[in-house]
Amino acid sequence: MEAIEDRNLAGIRPLPAPRELKARLPLSAAAAATVSAARAGIRAAIHGRDPRLVVIAGPCSIHDPEAALDYALRLAALASELSGELLLVMRTYFEKPRTTVGWKGLINDPHLDGSCDVVAGLEIARRLLLQINEQGVACASEVLDPFTPQFVADLLGWASIGARTSESQTHRELASGLSTPIGFKNATSGDLHAARNAMVSAGHPHSFLGIDTEGRSAVVSTTGNPDRHMVLRGGGGRSNHGREDVAEALALVADLGLARPVMVDCSHDNSAKDHTRQGATCREVLAQIRDGQRGILGLLLESNLEAGRQSWKPGAPLRRGVSITDACMGWDETAELLREAAAAVRACGRRPAAA
Repeated sequence: MEAIEDRNLAGIRPLPAPRELKARLPLSAAAAATVSAARAGIRAAIHGRDPRLVVIAGPCSIHDPEAALDYALRLAALASELSGELLLVMRTYFEKPRTTVGWKGLINDPHLDGSCDVVAGLEIARRLLLQINEQGVACASEVLDPFTPQFVADLLGWASIGARTSESQTHRELASGLSTPIGFKNATSGDLHAARNAMVSAGHPHSFLGIDTEGRSAVVSTTGNPDRHMVLRGGGGRSNHGREDVAEALALVADLGLARPVMVDCSHDNSAKDHTRQGATCREVLAQIRDGQRGILGLLLESNLEAGRQSWKPGAPLRRGVSITDACMGWDETAELLREAAAAVRACGRRPAAA
């Protein structure tokens, strides 16, 4: 008789409970302070109480923890230097949505060899997030697998829902219970309504299937997340970071009562998927800020130690600090752009919120 169940399964491997991983790698006081400060600052920015520009900068995806920590140390120095104008958060993306197939990120395949050692990937990711937060640099990541937040979300200052999943009911429900501010990207077609609808949905309470801290199946009930915004990333072969595009996005979500509900992703279709054009995109947005556009929450930059990208094949040597997914701008250009962003905030007369 043909198998009724598990016909296409190759195996099922148990995971440690989230509580067990957190017990081995507990949230330190220093890391908790970094997370709390970042979340409070981003919330205040979304709701108009903090005029600083939120900038999410870092690798498209992290595959080399040592190089990522190097990047974090450099970002820490800039975050301190520019703290009056910018709220800097590091992109620490460990899960990658794929259009078809490919490397799915450090959590899924930490050894870069196709072995998919998820148990090791979760531990490596949590340890790195702890190290980065303990340097005073807050972390940001895309939430892709609905179970992953139980293992690492306490170490995130900001999270995003990607262009491929903003329409997903599962991810909207998940976002409604996250403790972080959350950004929803517009669809890959460029349509904004999926992100708007996601913002509405995530602001409401939900009940859905998930896991608890012991790793047991559970019904999760949420109160809704009030700290959400839209991320413009272009789509359908066109950009959407221009003045009219930003105005359209702001008008679309004006009824949601958010003071600064739009962030601009300077990569993807907003740079025609060309990392050398991210700087031009960023400067176009900064020009809007200098001219008084106060609805822009911030910027998202794909940046690494070195510019460009490299192809990944299992077992092949890799150059340090170079992306294996989307091409990134290099560190020197990143530092220059961040200082320009701080200057734009000063130029338009914004001042840090009162303590």
